[in-house]
Amino acid sequence: MITGVHAIVFSKDAEGVRAFFRDVLGFSSVDAGDGWLIFALPPAELAAHPTEGDGGHELYLMCDDIHATIHELSGRGVEFTRPVSDEGWGLLTAIRLPGGGELGIYEPRHASPLAEA
Repeated sequence: MITGVHAIVFSKDAEGVRAFFRDVLGFSSVDAGDGWLIFALPPAELAAHPTEGDGGHELYLMCDDIHATIHELSGRGVEFTRPVSDEGWGLLTAIRLPGGGELGIYEPRHASPLAEA
């Protein structure tokens, strides 16, 4: 049976992303060998939404208070790539990862299955 979710962030600066996850976000990790450093994440949820076009995937880190999170991460030198947008169901922004990638930050305003777990 399914026991978890494994997400991969590809980057031209994998070492920079690893340092960011470890040193800035404080995620613990294990060295799985062959260049794979795997990080433990907070609890996660998985959503499925309709689309008009081809399917795709998005990855967001969830937070309780997006403005406090922005303040804390900005103090650690994190670059935000988008202003906060209110989508009704949640507040969204994004941060720049080493190597140029972008990672969403999300404050949900909807019921969460995590509260039920």
